Amino acid sequence: MPRATILDPNRAGKQAEELQNKLRSLIIGQNEAIDQIVDFYQTYLAGLTARGRPIGNFLFLGPTGCGKTRTVEATAEVLTQTSDGVIKIDCGEFQHSHEIAKLIGSPPGYLGHRETHALLSQEVLNQHHTETIKISFVLFDEIEKASDSLWNLLLGILDKATLTLGNNRRVDFSQAMIFMTSNLGAREMGALTHSKMGFQTTRQGASAEVEAELTSKMSKTALEAARRKFTPEFINRIDKIAAFRPLGPCELRLILNLELEQVQRRILAAPAHKPFLFRTTETALTFLLAEGTDIKYGARHLKRAVQRLLVHPLSNLIATDQISAGDWIELDFDDREQKLKFSKIREGLAWHTMAASLEDGARTQSTTAMAA
Repeated sequence: MPRATILDPNRAGKQAEELQNKLRSLIIGQNEAIDQIVDFYQTYLAGLTARGRPIGNFLFLGPTGCGKTRTVEATAEVLTQTSDGVIKIDCGEFQHSHEIAKLIGSPPGYLGHRETHALLSQEVLNQHHTETIKISFVLFDEIEKASDSLWNLLLGILDKATLTLGNNRRVDFSQAMIFMTSNLGAREMGALTHSKMGFQTTRQGASAEVEAELTSKMSKTALEAARRKFTPEFINRIDKIAAFRPLGPCELRLILNLELEQVQRRILAAPAHKPFLFRTTETALTFLLAEGTDIKYGARHLKRAVQRLLVHPLSNLIATDQISAGDWIELDFDDREQKLKFSKIREGLAWHTMAASLEDGARTQSTTAMAA
């Protein structure tokens, strides 16, 4: 008999591997959730998704600002090539039974039947399909706030991939990834990261065993919080529950680099026709990180700090013609004034020079993020 060939089930296909690499360059510190999405995407590509069910049902748990919504947005952005590829349902707007009509439309005979357009129609679900990717991304944000009527709709979607609208039309969710987010368990998970296993220890050189133990405890804590809130019928319809860890200084530093890169891209693409480059010194980066670090609010506080301390001042400099096309601006920290200092260090840079500088920085950031 010929010798058997040993197969490697841990290898991913090219498309799944590309998705994983891109997501890890965009989402910092949440590799567990990324890997789960990639696994279900690989299953979909192989044609092995269970018939009559969505591609995957995901519940993301964790504190605010840790990247739950951003992970969904980035997945849709990478696969559909558009930043608007997610159908977002804010469950806080559906806390009462009568509000469900906004999702499925009013049935015939009810007031406003013809004026009410369902938010989850088949046309809405398929609007971002492309020739190569026919996947819909549906996000139910803050799922714990949903009314009982929305729960009943969700049970059908998660189990049978079907939703019946008010006009009796059926919507097929078998080509959809369903994501639900919640802050349930955030307090308990935060306590874990600040325990003696702890926040500083795990973020600054902890062993792989300590990291694995913390990840396991976080997952168990998240699952317990979900079971306390949700019914067994609901939990049984979820394919994966991912615990999003609070972000530490190392993750926030990488996110800050991503935010600065995004600001630079907006500058080069702005309609004001004043493309320029900026760079930040190490002391300026340290100042921005210190101003934007708030464990309670995660990366959202950091984004607000970048907007307040960087974007708004740059907007003023552009509006007052202190910055011209082709300039190179340096941001440094003024220790005496305790604020950022803006200086012009070069003028007349060619467009291709600025574009090349941006791409070099993006490649460096992507490599660093994936290594982390």
